[in-house]
Amino acid sequence: MLKDHAKIMHAIAASSEITGRKKLQKMVYIAKKIDFPFHEKFAFHFYGPYSEELTLRIEELCNMGFLNEVKEKKGGYYQYRYSLTETGTEFLSLNEVEMAHLEDCLRDMNGQSARFLELVSTVLYFEGLPKEEVQEKIFTLKSKQRYTEEEVDRAYEYITDLKGKARIH
Repeated sequence: MLKDHAKIMHAIAASSEITGRKKLQKMVYIAKKIDFPFHEKFAFHFYGPYSEELTLRIEELCNMGFLNEVKEKKGGYYQYRYSLTETGTEFLSLNEVEMAHLEDCLRDMNGQSARFLELVSTVLYFEGLPKEEVQEKIFTLKSKQRYTEEEVDRAYEYITDLKGKARIH
């Protein structure tokens, strides 16, 4: 039962700390799409791919005392920061999760903005479509974000780089 929870804990531990619920959602989704064994189901939502399952697992991990969730007021909204507690670190040391190269990919993603990860995850969500159609969907569905063609190109390059990181070393 806790195997999927441990994978999420491992992802947060590998990142040291993840700031933002949206960013956490996008990082797990992108990792899943580049073949890391995350099993949460995602559907397209207001900010791109979203998993209710992941939200519930995070809540459970906080309730079990394995994850630290710090709520900070940022201007007109709240932002959440996630890190492992001491208990969570202990649990993870007893329940090893082996996902080769995940740390490199997650650290890289954690260094990106939530806005860019939203774009990358949206590109991956529609990856079966030709690039022109994906771009059209992004410009329509994400019009408020005002993504440029250059940003979409950068998202495709970033996906290629991440897939390379996930397979080699």
